[in-house]
Amino acid sequence: MKKALIGKKVGMTQIFDENGRIVPVTAIEVGPCTVTQIKTVEQDGYTAVQLGYGDVKESKLNKPELGKFKKSNIAPKKYLKEVRLDSIEGIKVGDELKADVFAEGDKVDIQGTSKGKGFQGVIKRWGQSRGPMGHGSMYHRRPGSMGSTSTPGRVYKGKRLPGHMGVQTVTIQNLAIVKVDTDKNVILVKGSVPGAKGSILKIKSSVKA
Repeated sequence: MKKALIGKKVGMTQIFDENGRIVPVTAIEVGPCTVTQIKTVEQDGYTAVQLGYGDVKESKLNKPELGKFKKSNIAPKKYLKEVRLDSIEGIKVGDELKADVFAEGDKVDIQGTSKGKGFQGVIKRWGQSRGPMGHGSMYHRRPGSMGSTSTPGRVYKGKRLPGHMGVQTVTIQNLAIVKVDTDKNVILVKGSVPGAKGSILKIKSSVKA
């Protein structure tokens, strides 16, 4: 059965495995997550659960958002994310999910928003090569040819140009859970995950495990 949680990236550290080797890990504070909505094939055409994470003041929500929580008799949540499941048997609105949903050795896919890097040129943004650095070349870090002249008389779609870099939805697949701390509601995942410290992540069972 697929499992999922919403969490917050705490940061990176390292631990030692049973052979004394250093393992780089990311600490993620997961849950407690509340099931705020259940979607069924009969009503919605597919099966999924909506999870809520992080308490928020009622004054921060508009009336439709607040009405949704009051109807389900659930404390307002700041973040909502939906996860598709094969089966929703045994799950009901109001259930609370914590770190013990996952176990050591589980493989997970983690989705987050990558760090923003502002406006960048083509060398940093797309990994292009620079031109000769001699003064006479007059061509150092520019984006390159824009294409044909009078025909078609425009820049082709997909041309790699300078622009805003980062702040994109990124999913890292098949990460192993190294440790689960049920007391602190923290899991340690081998390797790095998208986003800055404090960013919100969606953790779910790996589709390729």
